[in-house]
Amino acid sequence: MPAIETRLARPGDAEAIRLIYNHEVRTSTATFDLVERSADDQVAWMDERTGAFSVLVADLDGHLAGFAALSPYRVRAAYRTTVENSVYVAVEHRGRGVADLLLADLLGVARNSGFHAVVARIGGANEASIGLHAKHGFELVGTERQVGRKFGKWQDVVVMQTLLDGV
Repeated sequence: MPAIETRLARPGDAEAIRLIYNHEVRTSTATFDLVERSADDQVAWMDERTGAFSVLVADLDGHLAGFAALSPYRVRAAYRTTVENSVYVAVEHRGRGVADLLLADLLGVARNSGFHAVVARIGGANEASIGLHAKHGFELVGTERQVGRKFGKWQDVVVMQTLLDGV
């Protein structure tokens, strides 16, 4: 099996990231976006995630297999040491450990960037994502009931959290 390598995203990764994300917009509740991202939207999204708010990609034999990102949790200053994470894997690369590696490396980036807490907001009863986050030390902190509507159904959001410095 080819090795999976993670690295910081580059501008040239924007289209591959967009394709992975837009597949989830169309087919799943992993995101509550209802409209696919345009190429310009994707570039703007990546431009907002530089420095500590990194985007990592998983490279599998020269193909972008998935991506993970840190985003600000809230805009108020008191929240600046808390981030929200996202992890997406292309359908054809699932089950190969891509998400596991991306999340592990993303948590390392968050720790090295001085963040204290990481929050995962997992929509649509995504058991695979819940299990992935639990494996990496996230604990369930609550469920937001019926806060989104996608595919004609009300969707819950499971909120999980981990503290990076153990305090």
